[in-house]
Amino acid sequence: MASISGRIAPGFEQVGEAFAANFAERGDIGAAFAVVIDGELVIDLYGGTADPASGQAWERDTLANVWSTTKGVTAACFAMLASRGGIDYSAPVARYWPEFAAAGKQDVTVAMLLSHQAGLCGFRDPAQMEDFYDAEAAAARLAAAEPFWEPGTQSGYHAITIGFLATALFRRAEGRSIRDFVRDELGHLDIHVGLPHARTSAAATMIAPPELSSSNLAGEFTPAQVAALANPLIDPLAPNDTAWRAAEIPSANGFATARGLARLYGALAKGGQLDGTQLVSPEILTAATEEQIRGVDAVLGVEASWGCGFLRNGNGVYGPNDSAYGHSGWGGSFAFADPSAGIGMAYTMNRMGTDLMGDPRNMALIEAVYAAR
Repeated sequence: MASISGRIAPGFEQVGEAFAANFAERGDIGAAFAVVIDGELVIDLYGGTADPASGQAWERDTLANVWSTTKGVTAACFAMLASRGGIDYSAPVARYWPEFAAAGKQDVTVAMLLSHQAGLCGFRDPAQMEDFYDAEAAAARLAAAEPFWEPGTQSGYHAITIGFLATALFRRAEGRSIRDFVRDELGHLDIHVGLPHARTSAAATMIAPPELSSSNLAGEFTPAQVAALANPLIDPLAPNDTAWRAAEIPSANGFATARGLARLYGALAKGGQLDGTQLVSPEILTAATEEQIRGVDAVLGVEASWGCGFLRNGNGVYGPNDSAYGHSGWGGSFAFADPSAGIGMAYTMNRMGTDLMGDPRNMALIEAVYAAR
């Protein structure tokens, strides 16, 4: 039986039962779950094993690679920058990054880029994992590339490449990379892009079934899907490697605690204020989360509604309220805000599942929280 620690506010005991059942019935090995309601941390649970080889327990400050849940953090960074007047969602990307206008991309706006409409879902020429470890070189390669579709006509999930595009744009607009911005502005929440060297011992070891790879995320591949998901194929155990942990991939190599992510989204759910600081203005929150495009995503092959970097709750994966938005990560992590209920919620784990959407561990936790409200 997994050892579980943390705290649960009175009235939320069934959430603790769901968290325990994830270990007993749904395969969790190490995990954490946190919920903020109206600015108060009401659930902060963690348990199990962070590293099965050594038997290291999952502690209060254990960091997990959260894969694409990182994208929601990147979206929050853009909202913070927009709130400070540093970037305009409606402006062409080329205003900040002139080289991006190549190959017919001069009219791609910041909002279009962040909502996966730019047609740069992957590299056209062969790529290797090492290409992910030089963010600026990867961004330059993408800026010069021809889109896979006419920008603005559809979304196609930029699984990895949105991270390189986002940090290159962000640095040109703000001066800092997203990694440095997260370190300076959100590091106190224990949210990081890449793993800080000083926190190496706190990182959970990712665990995956042998058959899992990024090629599992779609069936019969189109060229855009090949580029996004299979060029190169991504090893789910890559987060255990030093090179991955040292890189800046603001789409996939975020390391965080569930508590930190829940606090960030809890602030977004309550008008953008965290501990007395206005992270994001209410006006920009509206702009960041309003629908930019909806339809069957050309890479994921499922219906998706995108804001400016946030996945909107069009299909009910983030609870019962349409106003919810956030992002989920490969294997099961998630974090989201539900402004209509004042909720920020996040789950991190090391045992990756195979469900593209609707991981049973996620659904059990989310349903238990709303049932307790």
